[in-house]
Amino acid sequence: MLSISPIYCSVLIVLIIFLAYRVTVFRREEKIGLGDSESSKAMKSAIRAHANAIENIPVALILLVMLELNHLTPWLLHAFGLVLVVGRGAHAWGLSKKNGPSPGRYYGTLFTWLCIALMAFVNVLLVASR
Repeated sequence: MLSISPIYCSVLIVLIIFLAYRVTVFRREEKIGLGDSESSKAMKSAIRAHANAIENIPVALILLVMLELNHLTPWLLHAFGLVLVVGRGAHAWGLSKKNGPSPGRYYGTLFTWLCIALMAFVNVLLVASR
């Protein structure tokens, strides 16, 4: 039975829902049903924050669940989960506050990608060690 990864899956899914809600609010306010060609920079940033979450979070969660199914040490599962939550939160916050480069976007992306790469590597090690 999974007991750790569902916590981080749930938190990150709530983040995705929140980011989707922000896009919906902008669409209603700006009366834009589809696309973003005539939208504000804030709306374009909201769309990108949501899209980026959708691009990265599912892959990370699949790896996290696989690690738990492969019986990785619980403290490492929590470490990976926390890094993902902080990284994705920082990225969404950074992209929502500024259209260009920002510390939130930089560190959010860095933490997310390093975490994904390390989880993939650890998954391979766990399988190879059997």
